[in-house]
Amino acid sequence: MRTARALPSQERLSVLDAALFELQHVVDVLWPRYEELAAASRIPGGGRADPHEQQLLRALFQRMPIAVVLMDRESAVRRMNFAATQLFNTPAGYATGRPLTSSLRRDGQAALRSQVAAVARGEGDRSLTVRLSQPTTDGEVRVTLAALRPPGEPQPAVLAAFQPVTGHAAGGAAGAWRPRSGPDLAEVTRHAELLDLVDDMATALLGAALAGAGPEAVLVRAAEVLAGRFADWVIADLAPSGDAAGAPRRVVALGPAGAVGDRTVSLAAQDPADCPLVVDALREGVSSLRVSPPDADAFGRDAAGAPVLVREEVTSLLCIPLRTSPTAPVRGALTLFRTGGRNPFEMAEAGAADRFCRHIALTMPSAVPSAPAPDAPAPGA
Repeated sequence: MRTARALPSQERLSVLDAALFELQHVVDVLWPRYEELAAASRIPGGGRADPHEQQLLRALFQRMPIAVVLMDRESAVRRMNFAATQLFNTPAGYATGRPLTSSLRRDGQAALRSQVAAVARGEGDRSLTVRLSQPTTDGEVRVTLAALRPPGEPQPAVLAAFQPVTGHAAGGAAGAWRPRSGPDLAEVTRHAELLDLVDDMATALLGAALAGAGPEAVLVRAAEVLAGRFADWVIADLAPSGDAAGAPRRVVALGPAGAVGDRTVSLAAQDPADCPLVVDALREGVSSLRVSPPDADAFGRDAAGAPVLVREEVTSLLCIPLRTSPTAPVRGALTLFRTGGRNPFEMAEAGAADRFCRHIALTMPSAVPSAPAPDAPAPGA
């Protein structure tokens, strides 16, 4: 029809006849098809929006015999099935929103982040081999990545399927993890140690509460329970007081026996405002679990200008805000370092640390003084 406007008058009729023929085809064929599709999407029990269909897909996802994780383009976990919770030894609720790369050894973290980002950009499916920081299988794990477009969401997601490179197929299903026939003694031992730690922490906090201890004394007692037993370094900071001019304060820094002296004093005297991880925990309430931290300056530098994480050879760390609930104000931050050949923090251990950090916040008095109480131990004591 647009073409007909530019044609001589004697040629317009044939062009308009062709246009009318095409419009009639739309009315007779395409429009009824469109109405059928639109009606099918509104029929209960049909279409992608059907809640029963979605429930079935969720059940299939959870019952898949291989570990499957749904991630965003930043490698943060959105959903994981039951097999994945066993593989990574963590509850699905705790893992949601946290980067999956924290569960991998350092040599595979950057590779997985890069490949996930490439798949999310639409550059095609791919696979790679990685090793878990706390492997539940013998040998390496093969990760297969595929892009998904969840209905109603503007950004694509990435589906990752984890399969052991060698053995451990369950019931003939390749790549499935088969539960051990007997208890895992190492896992039982770690679980018992965590229970003992939680019990000792509760005892120390109850004693502090009965003694009417101030916030500083509560943090020192908690740090003494954790030092050496759960972490090589335990560092506690108090959030700023209610006034706008307040600043965070370092309360205690406990390290290994060999660090007593300049190293401990240096960390005790460090300004928490110069530690990006602590600032994120105090201001935004962000918990951090880092294995082989890629950012050397994540915990600031010492008085000599050396990165603290490099100086102390930190292999994994936890930085957790102290608050009574996810929506409550942050009272402080607890930072834990593991160094040398010690096993890195697992997600299950991070979950336990979240719980006793909440208990520490519950024990701290509601009124935070602007200066240390007279009977509170000095930082680094």
